[in-house]
Amino acid sequence: MAPTAMTPAPMTPPAAVTPAPVEAPAPVTPAPLDREAGYALLADLAGPGAAASLGGLDALAPGFPDWIVTSLFGGTYQRPGLALRDRQIANLAALTALGGVEPQLADHVRYSRRIGLTKEEVTEVMVHLAPYVGVPKALAGLRVATATFAEAEAEAEGGAEAEGGAGAAAVTAPADPSEARA
Repeated sequence: MAPTAMTPAPMTPPAAVTPAPVEAPAPVTPAPLDREAGYALLADLAGPGAAASLGGLDALAPGFPDWIVTSLFGGTYQRPGLALRDRQIANLAALTALGGVEPQLADHVRYSRRIGLTKEEVTEVMVHLAPYVGVPKALAGLRVATATFAEAEAEAEGGAEAEGGAGAAAVTAPADPSEARA
């Protein structure tokens, strides 16, 4: 008798399943973790006093700043394949896209300028992100960059005045880039 809507088709027992042979995992390449290189790179990017500024965080979370410097600057940054400039562009993009990490984004704007990115290049990273991460996040990144540029210019002018120099003329930008409408 053929199955109908009222009578289900007979069930056939499942075939025996033979497990696949288990292969030994491939060896894993050890990650480079060079603590000294990490602290040296942090000093190159952020200045010689950068490691000392981690003391407050270490008091709150002992060992955490050392882990950050060792694993990030002494590990990830030490990998081949990307130049430091390219890593900084990736950092600017990632932190801008993430949002809510303005202190870290400001640090990486400073680091980027310190290793040779121009203000225009840093700005263009943020502008380029707008269609990918949204205009609000791109604008937030531009606000951080603008404030960081202004802070650096004020420090440079203060240093030039302290040395008796005339100082460079400051280029000002609106605190809120959305106010810079044509």
